[in-house]
Amino acid sequence: MMATNPAGADLPLHGLKVLDFSRVLAGPFCTAMLADAGAEVIKVEPFEGDDYRHMGLQVDGQSANFAFVNRGKRSLRLDLKHAHADAVTERLAGWADVAIENFKPGVADRLGIGYARLAAINPALVYCSISGFGQAGPWSDRPAYDTIIQALSGLMDVTGAPEGQPTMIGESIADVAAGMFASWGVMAALWQRTRTGRGRHLDVAMYDCLLSMMPTLVSRVVAGGAAAVRVGNRHANSAPFGVFHAADGPFVLTVANNRLFDKLAQAMAQPALASDPRFATNRARKQNEDALAAMIEAWARDMTVAQAVGRLSAFGVPVAPVQSVAASVASEHVRERGLIVSREGAGGSRQCHVEQPVRFGALPRGHSDPAPPLGADSRAILRELGFGTEAIEEMHEQGAI
Repeated sequence: MMATNPAGADLPLHGLKVLDFSRVLAGPFCTAMLADAGAEVIKVEPFEGDDYRHMGLQVDGQSANFAFVNRGKRSLRLDLKHAHADAVTERLAGWADVAIENFKPGVADRLGIGYARLAAINPALVYCSISGFGQAGPWSDRPAYDTIIQALSGLMDVTGAPEGQPTMIGESIADVAAGMFASWGVMAALWQRTRTGRGRHLDVAMYDCLLSMMPTLVSRVVAGGAAAVRVGNRHANSAPFGVFHAADGPFVLTVANNRLFDKLAQAMAQPALASDPRFATNRARKQNEDALAAMIEAWARDMTVAQAVGRLSAFGVPVAPVQSVAASVASEHVRERGLIVSREGAGGSRQCHVEQPVRFGALPRGHSDPAPPLGADSRAILRELGFGTEAIEEMHEQGAI
């Protein structure tokens, strides 16, 4: 079906069939990753479509957000509350290897697409439920948005300037984390299925996923008994490590050991700093961080960022300018790696996404199909499921599709 990708049958997940009931970001991010690797993904949408079709920046009348995370999928527009829907979802369940949903716990069951019903039809089905706080637990019924998860996880509390307010991460990191962990969980369950012949129900919570992506912070609190506090643009454990300023802007310097500090001292033409008792060890440097930062910024004060970065790089010190997103995506590295995929979508709309980052050897990249128009594949999918023309027309006339 996905004929536009020249890698075709060589893609790792070629032949895998995925039923996608999810919407907005976490679930669609997961299924986009599966589609990138060759899976056939049928996205089941209500009549008004995935909410993400109407959210975020609109480019040529299409949501750029929706296009990014729904590439490579087919769209089936189906009213799950309609009497005809049960017959369709029954055949979809028999067709699929994997089903993904990210409704609030209990909603999928009420819509007739819960794990119990679909697994009874297809015991080999790997069924993944993504939610804010999981299928059970004292918070499971709470509404969950990315910002809520950031706030409750503690991540927001440790982000920002020490003297300032807790700060949100500038991306929907909890949604993306849940999508990534869901795709990993699906692969693990599929591997188990090769031994047992049976699928299973995966419970993926945004909260759990974000907490698991905080190893430095959680280990500091749980194992070390220490507080996790905001450190702004500095590192909690190492120095000099963070953002510093040259004449025309900021740059990032990351010195994590004595060897690198010696190189920094040489680059600054102050080799004696490496043997100065205040800076001879990482612990000492951290204790005297303010004095050290003042020395570094005094050295860089009369240089541009490019000059400071060039000088430090020449001595092997890890350093980088602080780039805008626009500068990042326009960089030579992004071009050479082929990371940004731009193409024309429905109605001539311009769509783009970041190429699936894992490279599978020399397989071609950048050939996934654009995100589908709402319901574009409904009739074709129903025909492939074995419904005749008369039955399909009846569903259409009665408002099921």
